[in-house]
This record gives sequence, structure tokens and C-alpha cells, in this order.
Amino acid sequence: MAQQSKGNFFKTADTLQIKRLHTVVLTESVVGSATLIGLNQIWYADYPRSQFHFINDNNEWLQMDKMGHVFSSYQLGRFGANAMKWSGSSKKSQLLYGATLGLAFQSAVEVFDGFSSNWGASMGDVLANVSGTALYVSQELVWHEQRIIPKFSFHATRYASLRPDVLGSSIQEQILKDYNGQTYWLSANIYSFTKAKEFPKWLNLALGYGAEGMISGDVSTVIDNTSQLDRYRQFYISFDVDLTKIETKSHFIKTLLSVFNTIKIPAPTFEIKGNGGARLHLIYF
Repeated sequence: MAQQSKGNFFKTADTLQIKRLHTVVLTESVVGSATLIGLNQIWYADYPRSQFHFINDNNEWLQMDKMGHVFSSYQLGRFGANAMKWSGSSKKSQLLYGATLGLAFQSAVEVFDGFSSNWGASMGDVLANVSGTALYVSQELVWHEQRIIPKFSFHATRYASLRPDVLGSSIQEQILKDYNGQTYWLSANIYSFTKAKEFPKWLNLALGYGAEGMISGDVSTVIDNTSQLDRYRQFYISFDVDLTKIETKSHFIKTLLSVFNTIKIPAPTFEIKGNGGARLHLIYF
């Protein structure tokens, strides 16, 4: 009986259930507010405030930070839309009030940046946030499914030890701060585009973007004797798995697979280096 109740909880409602909708709204409001309050205390409170202002940081970190904004906005929007779908809300409500969750949250963070003298609001970040939301919404409107999914992968690099205060002193911090180890992917489902039965429905082709040799946002910034580091872009092609296409009767497992579908699985990968040359990775993550 308990297992059946758990299955019913994770099952998407066929029609609008007010209790579920209230749960979604309350949960998102509490978690979102708590996150923003905590972020303000941890990240901004120790720095002086200023009048709201914009900065141009589009050339920093070889745009890896912008890729992060696209990824975050898309995935938060996907979560918001799925939460509204779980409540039985209409497709219109899913897109209007669910898929825009990432854009709303990221915009609030951008306001914090704008009022901080150490940072500033960035139009590049805003456009990246809009792009992530638009990627989700446009696919729902055109294909009624998500055929192209932004994903993330990370591996530890030697660069973090050169500047741990910026790139992270622990693996948890490095996942968020060390852009050298981050890779952002667009993972496209082959079957959804071809409808060819020769391809498993879960098989994806993924194109990735990364960068290396960065210990500061701007190449002109000199940090001790490390200014000679060669920073360059990286382009990848690999296979991936769309975990949401794996068939299961368990609604709990479906939810779990959907959560982990944000991460690119390790797989053989071909890399093209922006500074010349190429490399085949037997397993890349």
C-alpha cells in the first residue's frame, strides 16, 4: 500500500489538482526565497553596495559563464514546467508559469549583481538566461517534446590549485567555479529527429563546448607568473543517453531519471582544440 501511494504521488495528474498546485507554488516560493536570502548573505553581504549598474563581461572566461546561464535557466525552467505538469496544470500554464522559473530566479540574481559595487548586471547574462528559457519553450511549441537538452559535465583540473580563491579550494567549489573543468553540451535525441527504428529511442548525439588555461576572467589580468598560460576553446562530439526515454512503469524512477538527465554521461569523445590539434578520449567526462 505504501509503495502504491508513493507511485501515485509521483504520477502526473490528468486534470488540475488544486492541492498539488498549491504545493508547487509554496515549495518554489519558499525554496527560491531561502536560496536568494542565503545567496545574499554568503555572496554579497560582505561587499559594498552601489547604485544599480551594468557591466560588459562578455569577453570574460571565454563565455563559459554564459553557457552556465543558458544551462541553469533551461534546467530550472524544465523543472518548473514539469512541476506544473505534475499538478495537472494546462500546457499554457506550464509554459507561462513553469518554464519561466529559471528566468525569474536568474533575473533576481542579476539584480543582486547590479546593486553590488564589486560586480554589476550583465546584458550578456540576461540574454543567456532568455536563451535557456526560449530553448525549452520553443521546443514545446514546435515539437511538443524536448529533443535538444543542455547538459553538464565536469572533471578536476590543475588550474584550480594555481588560484584556489577564485577557482575553488575543494571539489565542490571547483564544480561551480573552475570553468576549465566544466563542459556544456547540447544533447540531441537521434530517434526524435530521424524516426529511424535502427536507433534506440534513448540514444543521443552530443555537441560540447569547453575552455582551458583560464585562471582569471580577462586575459589581460596578470596573476603572479601565470600570465603565460595559453587559454583556448574546446569543441567536442560524443554520444549520450536521454534518460527520460528509458521505459519504466515506475513514476518514481521516471522522476529520478529526469533529475539525472541534466548530466552528460561519460562516453568516447572527439575533441577539437581551439589552439590547434585534436584528440580522441576513450572516456570523457
